[in-house]
Amino acid sequence: MTTDVSASARPLVYAHRGSSEAFAEHTRAAYLQAIADGADGVECDVHLTRDQHAVLLHDATLDRTSDGTGQVADRTLEELRLLDFSSWKGARIPEAYGAKSEQFLTLPDLLEILRAAGRGIGLAIEFKHPSPYHLGLEDRVLELLRDEGWDPETSMLDNIRISFMSFSPDAVKHLLESAPAGAVCQLVDDVNVADIREELGLGALTGGALANVMKAAQAEAERILDAAETGIAGPGIGYVRAHPGTVQRWLGSGRKFRVWTVDAEDEVKLCRELGIHEITTNCPARVLSQLMADSQPLR
Repeated sequence: MTTDVSASARPLVYAHRGSSEAFAEHTRAAYLQAIADGADGVECDVHLTRDQHAVLLHDATLDRTSDGTGQVADRTLEELRLLDFSSWKGARIPEAYGAKSEQFLTLPDLLEILRAAGRGIGLAIEFKHPSPYHLGLEDRVLELLRDEGWDPETSMLDNIRISFMSFSPDAVKHLLESAPAGAVCQLVDDVNVADIREELGLGALTGGALANVMKAAQAEAERILDAAETGIAGPGIGYVRAHPGTVQRWLGSGRKFRVWTVDAEDEVKLCRELGIHEITTNCPARVLSQLMADSQPLR
């Protein structure tokens, strides 16, 4: 089922890694703030620890968002809980949002927070690849969700509407074996060779080889969306701007659209004009305020 975004409706707003403009991404404070901001849903990234716990981190390494170093997959959950995942942001955490030692979250921790929201709320889970556990990452998370009471037919868990996302076409195809197509999102973005080399510090040869692999994955992701194999299309805002014809074709097929990461006023305006169904943003309060103002009737 698709969402009809008309002049009176507004896109649903998902908080990207929580309200990550205000607090460190993926922390308890960021998600509690997203609920307080009125976000319709939240987004998270998952990795597996060495002892197979699903934890909320974007990067495969600890260096950027903690005082630790090395691979997430090399650490146990107990070891990760000893690290500081919030101080790097430099934001003071209100007492009501928990102590510094309580900011790191597992997926079950986030489910507990969302259950306590007191309203229906969406949860978009992104699977990060490449993973040392390959598709075992998806299998472990689905197992965890079933144990928590997730209904695979409706993709509901109590008051939580769960959807799944990945840039990896293999992960998406695997998810479609267990979850309804309407709850699976194929993420897509353009591959920029120079950006990949700079971000990962790779040489020309290695960077080019990786870019070729990523371009092949992008082509397969676009094929999946052309064939309407998933119910949700997940392009980045840059992709939306660069490929207006493709976006219009996918929208015309009745696909639900979830666009990331939409923070600027002109980006929000563009999504509203196109009839995008869901916006993922680092600043849900500000985006909601703009959408509400745009929805007001002219006087």
